[in-house]
Amino acid sequence: GRGVSPARQAYWAVFAAALAIHGTMALWTLPRIAQEAGGLLPFDLRPTGYTPEEARAFLSALSEEGRAVYSGPQRLLDSIYPALLAVVLAGAVKVLFRRGLLRIVLMLAVLGGMLADYAENMRVAGLLAAGPEAADAMIAAASRATVAKSAMTGLVMGVVLLALARRLRQRWRG
Repeated sequence: GRGVSPARQAYWAVFAAALAIHGTMALWTLPRIAQEAGGLLPFDLRPTGYTPEEARAFLSALSEEGRAVYSGPQRLLDSIYPALLAVVLAGAVKVLFRRGLLRIVLMLAVLGGMLADYAENMRVAGLLAAGPEAADAMIAAASRATVAKSAMTGLVMGVVLLALARRLRQRWRG
């Protein structure tokens, strides 16, 4: 019989790695950071952004241990995750959408979401280093990156999930 193509094997390996890293952040680093900030959400988990006051409240509440987790394990995981997620989403877009404007827009959103995620990571590292004295402009730039990442990645994920649901419904109906 015919085996699975190397490209398909690589895609599913990247998918598994992205899932493992996402799970590690969702179940360990991000809840731990929130716990170490008195329950306040880390910047990465604020899709609508944050005001200077909210950012300073988080930075003031964050313990040294929380700062260490955020700038250590979380930063390491989040240095790999955006690229893996981009590969997963781009692969899904390639399979689910024929050539055309929608595919181009979605691919640009995948790329934009990844770049915004890396910008967010660099800017959050700056906020963690500056602490509660972080300048309003630094906070605003980080917040814009968080919102851009969330919007573009969320858009692609939503459209991909709708397309998958539609495809499953078509198969179900035969």
